[in-house]
Amino acid sequence: MLSRTFRAPIPEGAVSSGLTIETVDYHTAGEPFRIVTGGVELPQGATILERRADAAARLDHVRQLLVNEPRGHADMYGGFVVPPNDESADLGVVFFHNAGYSTACGHGTIALVTWALQEGVLEGVEPETRVVVDVPSGRLHSVASVRGQRVHSVRFRNVPAFVAAERLMVATSAGEARCDVSFGGAFYAFVEAAALGLTVSREDMPLLIRLGREIKHGLERAHEFIHPLEPALRDIYGVIFLEQLAESPTLSQQNVTVFADGEVDRSPCGSGTSARLALLYAGGQLSQREFLASRSIINTEFRGQVIEETRVAGYDAVVTEIEGSAHRTGQHRFMLDADDPIGAGFQLR
Repeated sequence: MLSRTFRAPIPEGAVSSGLTIETVDYHTAGEPFRIVTGGVELPQGATILERRADAAARLDHVRQLLVNEPRGHADMYGGFVVPPNDESADLGVVFFHNAGYSTACGHGTIALVTWALQEGVLEGVEPETRVVVDVPSGRLHSVASVRGQRVHSVRFRNVPAFVAAERLMVATSAGEARCDVSFGGAFYAFVEAAALGLTVSREDMPLLIRLGREIKHGLERAHEFIHPLEPALRDIYGVIFLEQLAESPTLSQQNVTVFADGEVDRSPCGSGTSARLALLYAGGQLSQREFLASRSIINTEFRGQVIEETRVAGYDAVVTEIEGSAHRTGQHRFMLDADDPIGAGFQLR
């Protein structure tokens, strides 16, 4: 377990006139997750939400450096590893992306647990190791499948998911879009791609990004989305375009999530899959313990299921589990020279 006094050390050889940050990078189902391991003081606060606010106030230059070009790209994602809210958890994390700091991230949680066990931050034991992670939206109980000193998959039990609104109409440049909004750690709007003449495909990505932005802003102009118990969990985080797949023994769908500032999730989106499970369950299309195969735009997969029913401040809600795998892609020492004219970088999209 990380103590509250944990600080990321400044590595030897740092550029004295600039900034040097160490990271370890993973991908989960194709979606990057850049883990800050050294070079900066950690976000401060008594809770993860307070640390998230502190990161936005004091450490945004670090986020920009790691997300922006030339060190990152418009679709980069990452996080600061921080102490948990209390000693009942093992890890805490503050997630970041191209526009700021998210409240939930399923693929990041899977990558973080994999990193912690494979890098020896926490002890892993076969066949399963339980790891408790505090994220901005709440506490996640995860189970890692460990074989031969390697983490083969991680499943996490998410915060309660619930349907916030159904059949909302939004005007877009491709016509009116019908949206269902559900919470799975963040608020997501779900849209059938075919209803807008699109497919979940690489060829349609530019249009999906444009319409994702239009739908997000249109919904937020017309409606207010605020978690009933935590006002910091608010607004539309992502728009998920859906495409139903051929019938199979397992209920399946393909999706692409456009979130933050037009960022595209390469994975099937863990918190978004949780929100989708809430919609399917409420509509009678999915039963408890029935698996959903949620597939991404690059055909990677998460498996999700509803574990039990619950209530959240007047909403019917469900507890879900999401499972996926993460893989290490690199280890980096990023530097910023004091006289670098582009500073913390740029984004072309």
